[in-house]
Formats: sequence, C-alpha cells, structure tokens
Amino acid sequence: MRSGDYVLKRAGFAVATVFIALSINFLLFRVLPGDAASNISRVPGASPQLRQALEAQFGLDKPIWQQYLLYLKELAHGNLGVSFANQQPVWTNLSEALRNTLPMVLTGTVIAIVLGIATGVLSAVRRGTAADSMSTNLAIAFYAFPTQFIGAMLLIMFAGIFPAAGMSDPFASNASTMSHITDLSKHLFLPVLTLVLTLYGENTLIVRSAMLETLGEDQILTARAKGLPRRTIIRRHALRNAMLPTLTMIALSLGAVVTGAILVEVIFSWPGIGSALYEAVLQRDYPMLQGGFLVITVTVITINFFADLLYFRLDPRITS
Repeated sequence: MRSGDYVLKRAGFAVATVFIALSINFLLFRVLPGDAASNISRVPGASPQLRQALEAQFGLDKPIWQQYLLYLKELAHGNLGVSFANQQPVWTNLSEALRNTLPMVLTGTVIAIVLGIATGVLSAVRRGTAADSMSTNLAIAFYAFPTQFIGAMLLIMFAGIFPAAGMSDPFASNASTMSHITDLSKHLFLPVLTLVLTLYGENTLIVRSAMLETLGEDQILTARAKGLPRRTIIRRHALRNAMLPTLTMIALSLGAVVTGAILVEVIFSWPGIGSALYEAVLQRDYPMLQGGFLVITVTVITINFFADLLYFRLDPRITS
C-alpha cells in the first residue's frame, strides 16, 4: 500500500468515526427518561402550558428524525446549539470551560508522560535491580489507586498548604499579572499532582514492557556486537522501536486533555469541561452534551490520526 493511500484510508476512517459517534451521541441522550422541559416544569407552580412552551422553544416537540436533521444542519454551519441551562451558545460555554481545563490537564498529562517514559526506560535498562523493583511496584500501586482516592489523600495532606478548591482566590482584586500567575500555580498544584500520580504508573508499565521486548530483539544484539555505546543503543535503536506502543499511550493520554478529568475537577471544584459535562448530565442539557461529546470525539480522533501518521514515519512496514 502506498503512503498516500494509507493516509487517505486513515482520514476516511476518522471522518466516518466522527459521523457515527455524533449520531450515537444524539440518540443516546434522547432514549433516557425525562428531558430539560420536564425538569423545569416540575418546579412548584409550573403549568402544563409552560412545559409545552419549553418543548416548542427547545424543539423537543418535533419527531426525533426532524431533531436529528436540524442538528446536522446547524452543525454544518458551525452551530452547536443553545444550552438548555443558561440559554447561552454551547460553543461559548465549552470554550470557556476548555480554557480552564487546558492549563490543569495538559500540564499534568505532559509531566506524567515524561515521567512515565523516563522511569519505564530506567526500569527496562536496569531490569532485576532494586531500582527496577521499586519503580515497578510504585507504578503498579499508583495505577491501582482510584483517582478519587489519590485526590482525597492529597486534600488531607496538603489542604492547609495549597488551595483545595477553585482556580483562583475569589478575594483577590486588582492583582498584578505575576500575582495572578502565582495564585493560579498554587491552585494548580493539587489537581496536577493528582493527575500525574494517576497517569504516570500506567505510562511507566507500558514503556517498560515495550522496552523489554525491544531489548530482546536480534538487532539490539547486533548493535552490541558492533561495539556501539550503551546510550546509543538505548536511544537510537531500543527506544525508537519501542515508540509504537508508547505513541498509542501518548495519543490516548492527550485525548484526555480535552475530555477533562471529571473526577479531579469535581474533587477540586475546578470549573473545566469535565465539570461542565457533569452538570449537563444532571440538568439533561442535551445540546451541551452533544457539543461536548462532539468536541471530545473530534479531538481524540484527530490525535489518533496524527499518531497513525507517526506510526508510518517510525515503521513504514505497517502499511504492508
């Protein structure tokens, strides 16, 4: 298979996946009992006429297929709809939440990836030593701990030292840029540390496994027989060939950047996209859920598409 055909095939698969995902997302939330209008109409004093008006306003009085066609039409014009909860455009709500999520989740994910690769390579190179045993056991332990447990423990240990909720001091006014950055960094510490401890264990184990498999191949033995330095063998031969499963891990981790760590955001009251979608589920805010899942789907698929291109760059044999 030629490289151009491979790229076109992966791109077509990505587009088809996005279409299927947005269709499933649209239907999934409508088969659940209740809707936004029924929730609002339960307010004491609300009349049946209010429910009918709300259903007409939100388009819930139309058949499902008409709602679906209307959704696709608006989506083609870049309109994700209007939130049932606050009557604001969905994209406005999502973009604000995404701006809050990125500093926290991106920082924690990147640190976890770098730390996981470093400790995974170290464990593989020093297999059977005390350093390998300590690194592997520690990675397994943090990989096994639930996110909420790690977050709760960090809250207990460091809540008196670092801020435990929100992303800024609500009483700080007219603060300078440096003061704002310092305050944001303090609020970031506990959520970022929770993400790092949650993700790094899995990264370490995957990189270690991939490196051990690569170090046992014939090409590594040949490189050693040629007298190449150990660092050169590890960097140019072993780590390069171990990057395929590592790239999969990185792609999945970066996909989580947009989804937001819902548990972490809830624990630390971080106003990110994870919290926004959590609130949308409670309020049966279908446009927010559809828009949020669409953004998540497109981002994850795009990242995996570029990962596929990197696979081909690292090992052209995958097209055969």
